[in-house]
Amino acid sequence: MATRRTTNAKFEVPVPNGKSATANLDSSKARSSPWLPSALEGVLFLVYPLILILGSLYSNFDPSTRNATYVADSQSYDPRTAPSYFAKKSNILNVYFVKVGWLWATASFLLLIVSHPSFGPSFDFQVTRRRAQATLRFLSITTVWIFLTQWFFGPPIIDRSYRWTGGQCAMIQSDSLAAQQEKAEMGDAELIFTHAACKAIGGAWTGGHDISGHVFLLILCSAMLWQEFLPAVLRSWGQRDARVIAAADGIVKSAAAESTSSSVTANQPLGVGIQFAMGVVGLSLWMLLMTAVYFHTWFEKLTGFLVALTAIYVVYFVPRAIPAARSVLGVPGL
Repeated sequence: MATRRTTNAKFEVPVPNGKSATANLDSSKARSSPWLPSALEGVLFLVYPLILILGSLYSNFDPSTRNATYVADSQSYDPRTAPSYFAKKSNILNVYFVKVGWLWATASFLLLIVSHPSFGPSFDFQVTRRRAQATLRFLSITTVWIFLTQWFFGPPIIDRSYRWTGGQCAMIQSDSLAAQQEKAEMGDAELIFTHAACKAIGGAWTGGHDISGHVFLLILCSAMLWQEFLPAVLRSWGQRDARVIAAADGIVKSAAAESTSSSVTANQPLGVGIQFAMGVVGLSLWMLLMTAVYFHTWFEKLTGFLVALTAIYVVYFVPRAIPAARSVLGVPGL
């Protein structure tokens, strides 16, 4: 009986370094969707809910934490009986890192795009396409941070959402001269709608749902940074970039094949910009764990996570699938 022979058709694909890559036609796999993260990105994103879940479980099962006095109005433990140094709002990382978190995010982002060759000549301040598009991505994320936590045509969205869900400022008597002066200078709208104003006159917000600003900030900051430097890190380590993008004709293509940059090569040192950004990401993850253990409720942490994730998705994933958005915001590494 004759044996049927099968062959695997192959073709050579030229690549920028002059070598060739062999592709197998009859064993090619369907590309993933540009709307979805790569496998590595998926793992990195899973770190966030894992930290929040483990931290929340620890706070429920650790006797010292479970039995400590938690003050719901201030969303923190009584400093006199706090179960850990990091359970106090006065801990050094909370005061000098989280409270000014966007300053650290801005500094690390600027150092990254100025110093790393994947964005343009190192420490050369000429405006390149990649630097301009990275700056637009950063400004988009910064706008989300401002609207959520600082200002949204008045009180920020987090404060407004607290009011929309039934929260209010419960007045507490205070003989403090400063508190009385603050109260006298405030209008009714500011007193009612602004969390900071309520605290300033000795009040406390009660009721309502308070989106965790700490969770939102720490995830938004860290995810933005690793999205920006991950392609350069993979290239430096000689790893494949598994992201895909949709071309104008609708064909899904490999992001690695679309990259025309040869400024980053395998085994190239990461550089001060990426190293500094990695440090900020690491501190953000640690403080996210401390927030998960010692502050906010499960639901408050969940909403902080979802809001941050939505912002990252719109800025960093939508352009992969929509060429018009990509022409403006670009995609890191492309």
